[in-house]
Amino acid sequence: MKDPAGGHSAATLYEAAKLPCACDPEIRAAWPGARVAAPAYTVRGIGGDNLALHNAVLAAPAGSVLVADMQGARNGHWGEILAAAAQHRGLAGLVIDGGVRDTVEMAAMGFPVFSRSVTVVGTVKDYPGDLVAPVRIGGIVVHTGDLVVGDADGVVVLPQAVAADVVRRSDQRVADEARILEAIRNGTSTLELYCLPAEGTFAGRHAH
Repeated sequence: MKDPAGGHSAATLYEAAKLPCACDPEIRAAWPGARVAAPAYTVRGIGGDNLALHNAVLAAPAGSVLVADMQGARNGHWGEILAAAAQHRGLAGLVIDGGVRDTVEMAAMGFPVFSRSVTVVGTVKDYPGDLVAPVRIGGIVVHTGDLVVGDADGVVVLPQAVAADVVRRSDQRVADEARILEAIRNGTSTLELYCLPAEGTFAGRHAH
């Protein structure tokens, strides 16, 4: 399946977007090496209740990443069973403002999860949830269809209307960074590359 983010990192996409599109840093990979890049399918549940996630797994189209607002609750809303069900249905991963469990098992499955916490505390199954409606994850409003990219550095959300353009601008950033790295290997300093003042220059300008 083609990577809708063009293989770019969350950091590169964030820099290219020039938008407030980064989830707060507490939303992070639940296991080392997790990466997801896919259109969002949103779900709003109630913290401590994971019935909404069971419903979302059945409703979400293959290739999408579930983006779940659980109000940051420190409960294990998601674990190995739901991950297996989601993987069987072809879902790309989970980003959840809340807690998860079974991180070792999900790493072994290769199912990417990004969460606010990891915890063994359980849940109930009462509230069916709201599907597709906009949600707020790590301070960012997410709509179904937005491009969600998560990796070791964090999670970014690109609005559907601008995602393709941001990916194109990221291509140019990667090319520019490759030239910068080559210049550094050839002995050019970062001060020269970024036209930064050398040590003592700032102090000298303000000396009396």
